Amino acid sequence: VQLQASGGGLVQAGGSLRLSCAAPTTILSVFVSNDMGWYRQAPGKQRELVAVITSSGSTNYADSVKGRFTVSKNNSRRTVALQMNSLTPDDTAVYYCHTKRGQATYWGQGTLVTVSS
Repeated sequence: VQLQASGGGLVQAGGSLRLSCAAPTTILSVFVSNDMGWYRQAPGKQRELVAVITSSGSTNYADSVKGRFTVSKNNSRRTVALQMNSLTPDDTAVYYCHTKRGQATYWGQGTLVTVSS
């Protein structure tokens, strides 16, 4: 079972992208009841948490993206989105969505975001 991430691409610095992550119906209860996170991994760096949205809709962001990124969730569509504005080359990475319940963990396949200067 895998989440489906999409929306990556090439954008110039200062531009915007919107990533989307869809959960299959087989893990609907996990999607609705647990935190959903967006991570990213830049070349040569460790994967880092970018944004989280809880089941109640609370959000948290890495300091590096606060004020520029917004995470949202649509339970009826089983999707979580990451709106990314004012992108910089430092945002270049593969972005992954993630959720878990207990020892079961689910990742998206990753979507590449490249920001040119």
